[in-house]
Amino acid sequence: MSHVDGSVVSSGSLSRRAFVAGSGALLASAGGLHAGRSLAAGLKRADDDVVAFFLVSDTHFLADKNDPAKLEESSVEHTGRLVETLNKLPGTEIPARSGAGVVRKPACVIHGGDVIDTGDKSGKVQEVMQRTEMAAFEKTMGLTGRDGGLDFPIYEVHGNHDGPGGKGHAIDRIIERNKTRPGVTHVSSNGLHYSWDVGDVHFVNLGIVVGSVPGIARRRRYAPMESLDFLVKDLKEKVGTSGRPVIITHHIDIARYTVPVPDDAPFSDKEWDPADVGGFHTALEGYNVPAVFYGHTHGRSVWRWDGKSAAPGKEKLTDAEMETGDRRVYDIFNCDNSATPHGGQQAFFYVELSPEGLTVREYSTKDAWKTGFWSPLVWQRAGAAVAAT
Repeated sequence: MSHVDGSVVSSGSLSRRAFVAGSGALLASAGGLHAGRSLAAGLKRADDDVVAFFLVSDTHFLADKNDPAKLEESSVEHTGRLVETLNKLPGTEIPARSGAGVVRKPACVIHGGDVIDTGDKSGKVQEVMQRTEMAAFEKTMGLTGRDGGLDFPIYEVHGNHDGPGGKGHAIDRIIERNKTRPGVTHVSSNGLHYSWDVGDVHFVNLGIVVGSVPGIARRRRYAPMESLDFLVKDLKEKVGTSGRPVIITHHIDIARYTVPVPDDAPFSDKEWDPADVGGFHTALEGYNVPAVFYGHTHGRSVWRWDGKSAAPGKEKLTDAEMETGDRRVYDIFNCDNSATPHGGQQAFFYVELSPEGLTVREYSTKDAWKTGFWSPLVWQRAGAAVAAT
């Protein structure tokens, strides 16, 4: 059993069934995902009780600056092959070293942001590039699973390359797409953030960062666009005390900004204000949140977040401390880039959520999806029949 960043667990010597059947204590002591909070509590058992989805991020659709009405050829190729890969995986076998099993038809594909590349730039040429890039995204990935190259509905958030100030063509298009996005049950007053349900699982997409907490006067580098207010309202109205599992996606990474900063500290140009990061953690308390996903870093990272430190480090929290202490711990999944136009190392997550627990795998490439392979790592946490408080 191997570990990366103290949180990656390889189940190469155990079958998926044997690994999931193992005790929560085993998973916790192995440095893997904790078993203190139950995602099983809010899921009903049925023959088709597994909710599966893909999580991609940072596609950076990129237009040619010298011919801004056209996409760069490498961007066409990389994003096109990504979609082909996503479409062909359902029904294929997962190798034993990656937990075994068969890839289920996903309910959706979630995009962790930086859909396009030029949304953070200004100028007449750049405005044309933004429109070219967003049009290519919509044609390549579609919306409903029937109107583009992708065979499944897609649910994107915006990143800093889409519109760091909450304005621009990509932002306008996401807002417009949210009006007809399949299954959406709640949209923020500004039209940008939204939530939907797949079976008993509640999904929330929150955009670039989560914020802002009240009472902090300093300006923010990236506009939160009232995403924290939406999250608080959405969880209260759509989830309440049901204990249903909640999956949350945003764009900017948490780890670098989980740091103590005085409320009256001056603006320091951080991508995500640490006070807002703390407010995000507080907003999750009392809800059953099996996983939080984001992109941005162009590298995979999996870890546990207690709201006060980037990683708990050597300290081992007991199940009781996870549940009743002043630090709730959540499982964090930072997705690699999935199709940037430059470079070949790319990846995405395949996620299964069921009454048995949470299983996350990574599918990767080293040649921009000319070939692909399952990473020899499986992140799993067994459901523990503990009702969310």
